[in-house]
Amino acid sequence: MATILDELAMYAKMRVVEAKQREPLSVVQARADARPDPGFAFEKALAGPDLAFICEVKKASPSKGLIAPEFPYVQIAREYEAAGADAISVLTEPKWFLGSKEYLNEISAEVSIPCLRKDFTVDEYMIWSAKARGASAVLLICTILDDARLRAFRELADDLGLSALVEAHDEKEVERALKAGARVLGVNNRNLKDFTVDTENSRRLRALIPDDVLYVSESGVKTAEDVALLREVGADAVLIGETLMRAPDKTAKLAELRGSV
Repeated sequence: MATILDELAMYAKMRVVEAKQREPLSVVQARADARPDPGFAFEKALAGPDLAFICEVKKASPSKGLIAPEFPYVQIAREYEAAGADAISVLTEPKWFLGSKEYLNEISAEVSIPCLRKDFTVDEYMIWSAKARGASAVLLICTILDDARLRAFRELADDLGLSALVEAHDEKEVERALKAGARVLGVNNRNLKDFTVDTENSRRLRALIPDDVLYVSESGVKTAEDVALLREVGADAVLIGETLMRAPDKTAKLAELRGSV
């Protein structure tokens, strides 16, 4: 039986076929080449002495449905930046997350901190498109990529000056990510096959990740206590979406999560 992750990956492949018909790869490559080199700004932003915060701009999700009926996405991104976010994650998946590539275009043009294109990368076209739209990083999910594509996509991102956030869910995937040369490794606490969340996942897998690889905890981070625990285990960054998106005052919520209030 197909999982939602299988469906997301299949739909991403269909989206790429349609996108190539509208705008051939050669055109996207030319637009990407015209952009400044991102210079791996995303991973540099996560490499500071304190825990970094990647704040997500997200309208909906498969597990929670509609999260933000009112969605002034550029304003939200500016608010994150003003509140001290280190990077912004922009959902571009249109069907289940109600994202858009245009959100990435506009947000990356309006903020000075690096943006991650949060999508289900299944084709090199999506990586070129990410750079063409102002991203500094792309998401590579181990579950939907075989070893050859995982390494090839990470190497292409390198060639373009993009950071690759390589996402793993278990011990085997952490091993695969490291073999693919991941410099930024995200552990997703949400099981995308059944949507259960286990923040112990981040603690359990931390020991497998070398100190010279940046370690990001994703999903299920809701409280200052959650953040404090991740600091204790040596996370370099946390990616927070729903908790911030549902907060009426995002600046206050981010300060609360940091433990600075």
